[in-house]
Amino acid sequence: MPGQRADARRNYSHILTVAEAEVAAHGADASLEQIARVAGVGSATVRRHFPTRQALLEAVFHGRVQTLCERAEQLGRAEDSRAALLAWLRDFVAYAVAARGLADTLAHESPAQESAPSSCATVLEAAGAPLLSAAIRDGAVKEHVTFHDLVTLTVGIALATENHSEPAPLADRLLRLAIEGVSPRGDS
Repeated sequence: MPGQRADARRNYSHILTVAEAEVAAHGADASLEQIARVAGVGSATVRRHFPTRQALLEAVFHGRVQTLCERAEQLGRAEDSRAALLAWLRDFVAYAVAARGLADTLAHESPAQESAPSSCATVLEAAGAPLLSAAIRDGAVKEHVTFHDLVTLTVGIALATENHSEPAPLADRLLRLAIEGVSPRGDS
């Protein structure tokens, strides 16, 4: 936004505020036309600021994703790598459940896909992968677990619970179940 005129910056901020509300209400499929109508601008103005739906969603989720990244950095200093990774995954699941549309956005990015350096998936991986690596190094997580596995698990939990009347407690229960497994200790 540097170098933009003041009215363009105001339009951007206003469109983003409206988009955040629309995505919260309707998820990743929020209508760009409805966003333009509510913002009181033309759809061309929305597309000038956000040329793709993905660009709009990345902007909507940017602040919260940064908070998750900061949390990963704090947890990276913890002595217990397993506890740090699990705390971050709980935060990740809680946010994915609370922020309608994020899970759907992440579900469409495969690990082989070349993401923009600032995409939610790329930024989250840069923050969370060191936590996973530390837990693997310490023998707290199996070596074959990938960061993409954890994102897929998180996305699956968020998508499976988003239409429940109280998705957060159910999502937390499903994450605990995934961590603990379904078999009693000793069974394979």
